[in-house]
Amino acid sequence: MPASPAARAALRFILSPSTCSASLLNMSNDAAPARRPTRAVRVGTTQIGAGAPVAVQTMCATKTRDIDATVAQTIQLQRAGAGVVRIAVDNDKEVEALKEIRRQTDAVLAVDLQENYRLAAKVGPHVDKIRYNPGHLHHVERDTSIRDKVAWLVGAARDTDCAIRIGVNCGSVAPEFLARYPGDQLEALVQSTLYHCALMEEMGFERFVVSLKDSDPDKVVEANRRFSQARPDVPLHLGVTEAGMPPEGIIKTRLAFEKLLADGIGDTLRVSLTLPNDRKHEEVAVGHRILDDVRRGRFISVPNFGRGLNIISCPSCSRVENESFVELAAQVRELTRYARQHRVTIAVMGCRVNGPGETDDADLGLWCGPSTVNLKRNGVKIGAFNYQAVLPRLREELDRIIAERVATGTHSSTDAA
Repeated sequence: MPASPAARAALRFILSPSTCSASLLNMSNDAAPARRPTRAVRVGTTQIGAGAPVAVQTMCATKTRDIDATVAQTIQLQRAGAGVVRIAVDNDKEVEALKEIRRQTDAVLAVDLQENYRLAAKVGPHVDKIRYNPGHLHHVERDTSIRDKVAWLVGAARDTDCAIRIGVNCGSVAPEFLARYPGDQLEALVQSTLYHCALMEEMGFERFVVSLKDSDPDKVVEANRRFSQARPDVPLHLGVTEAGMPPEGIIKTRLAFEKLLADGIGDTLRVSLTLPNDRKHEEVAVGHRILDDVRRGRFISVPNFGRGLNIISCPSCSRVENESFVELAAQVRELTRYARQHRVTIAVMGCRVNGPGETDDADLGLWCGPSTVNLKRNGVKIGAFNYQAVLPRLREELDRIIAERVATGTHSSTDAA
């Protein structure tokens, strides 16, 4: 059956001839996949779960203290169809900016808290949802128990009429759970999430959703399936973290979302792409396009995708310390095209929050600071270089990895697959 005009348009949007071949499978479109029943969670005027339409979310990439730019981007994302817009807040100055942002927009707002979970009480009156990462709770106030920290968050959310997202990421799983499940990071990810769900319910708080994210779409599928089997009642926020640049980042995201949504798993989602600020609304458009294709029974098949060079890069957000990070990620992709058949993972990360952990897990990692880039190989720092000098050094290290694997017989490529 020939692809419809809409399907051909979707393929043109997500693929370029230089990446990989793909086909669009047109399955039965008599009915949309049946959603698994989850409880309703109200986030401002948006309902998540209980059969409500899957809400597409995204995150501002502007500096939170730049009020005019953040308000403008929030409105742009809302008009593109974002049901929830997330903003990062790390300190009191950004809390003050958030107050004014809230005054100037009626968008449904979520706040992203990292190490400074105590800000929840200050930001709560100005947002509709608070997101925290369980792994980051371990790094602050070490004498305070995790239970007490979660109780603080629950109290702040309850007092300010906020929902909560328990957002667990592969690169920052709580050390306690990694130790408990050695060699099975996915199970550590799932069990950490289940533990935080149990804590909240013990405190009488059920207005929460969860997310279990990884940069590998197969791991995203497996983690979310495991969680959904254990807690089918809890609404799930889907995401492939650090998916990278279009079109590869869109393909990675689709590979995960299509499988999960077709199984009825997923109540809200975010597409995380490395994009310049003026293109952040494309994340929302891609999210809606994937939902529409799955609803119509249109699925993308990508032969051999993920068997060769894998570049992961974080979505540009307000925590990026140098906006040249986005340009650097594109330069890394161009520089390494010659190695696209080799199974090597390169991580290009733009901030201190995800940079250390995600680059440790890659063969080669570039953690971008304000003026220098920290280059690592298998988690070991090679050195810090300026944004121009790091590229030739990256190529040297990539060539060494390929040569070493060929010499030891551990070479693996798409040709051999």
